[in-house]
Amino acid sequence: MGKPNRRILPTIIGVSVLTTLAANVAVLVAHDDGPPDRPRGEQRARFVAASGSTGLSPGAVAPLGRRLTPHVLVAAPSTLSPEFVQKIRGAKGVKGVEVVDAVQGMVAGKRVGLMGVDPSTFRNYTPKPTAKSDALWRNVASGDVAISFTMGSDGGVKLGSQVPVGGKQHQSQLRVGAYATMGISDVDAVISHTTAQALGMPTGNAMLISVPKTAPKTFIKKLRKVLPKHAKAVAVNPEIDFPRAGNVPAAGGQVMTASQVRTVIKAAYTRLGWPYVWGGESEAEGGYDCSGLMQYAFARAGIRLPRVAADQARAGWVVPYSKAEPGDMLIWANDPTAPGYISHIALYLGQGKMLAAPRTGTVVQVQNVYTRNMRGAVRVSPRMAASLAR
Repeated sequence: MGKPNRRILPTIIGVSVLTTLAANVAVLVAHDDGPPDRPRGEQRARFVAASGSTGLSPGAVAPLGRRLTPHVLVAAPSTLSPEFVQKIRGAKGVKGVEVVDAVQGMVAGKRVGLMGVDPSTFRNYTPKPTAKSDALWRNVASGDVAISFTMGSDGGVKLGSQVPVGGKQHQSQLRVGAYATMGISDVDAVISHTTAQALGMPTGNAMLISVPKTAPKTFIKKLRKVLPKHAKAVAVNPEIDFPRAGNVPAAGGQVMTASQVRTVIKAAYTRLGWPYVWGGESEAEGGYDCSGLMQYAFARAGIRLPRVAADQARAGWVVPYSKAEPGDMLIWANDPTAPGYISHIALYLGQGKMLAAPRTGTVVQVQNVYTRNMRGAVRVSPRMAASLAR
């Protein structure tokens, strides 16, 4: 899992905010190199959980209210004006708006999307397992950081550990109070608004917007006409294209050529033995994560992929595994805290084999394909991939 170039959260260096919007933020998903050992319910209980007690009363965080799905993220280098926020709240089709503090920050030595939130209201915009955990939100309210399931399981950041959080120059030690995916394609870590201000993050510079009956692309097109200067808007979790059988083109520049397939596979093989590094996409990071490996291999064939597994899964047509061909990307949804999100990706080699970067503590390797939580195979379209990687 890594950081797609189309993302928009600003970057904090110490307590200052760069006016240039960064484009690297993470999709909250989990990787796995085999079927989970625990039943699904136990998996969720394990990862949507508080690490120890906080001393806060149960009433310190409001109970779960009406859950809303966030469809659009707006982010700016500085505070969004109350007038703009109110205008969006009253816009046609808007069912909810949640104002947050949002930056690119450093958490446990990794550069990730970081949000400062009001635990009592923000929880309503998260996946059901995450939203329901009172203990999780009390921990966040008490000053803990909640990190994505992927950052914990794949990145090797332990629940209950103390980790540095902040900018490159100024960081504070915070306890990892929970593993829990927030269901937002740009965020790997969440802290309270109070903690965010103590770290020097901007106040209220971003918002999540729920527009359940309007296509996000349509809403964003209208929204851009009224966005403040330097603010940007993107869809939170674009849908994956699951076409009907037979709808995948065979040639005409829509899918890879045989030569491109051979080049991709050959390039992936050259990475065998390199360490798994969460967020790794080149030799500079000392290794690769699953989507970083895909990006590297396909680039050698002149195909630009977006950065994370959930975005890469939209770089073509999803077909059943039974119809997978060498050069396809296999995709899984393994995250117990956000069921359905694409969380792992690998390169199919044929004959039941795949080349993958599994998780922290492993290396890039050839594995037997497993089908637990698999969502199919992606027949990559160079054109579709290029449009996503812009």
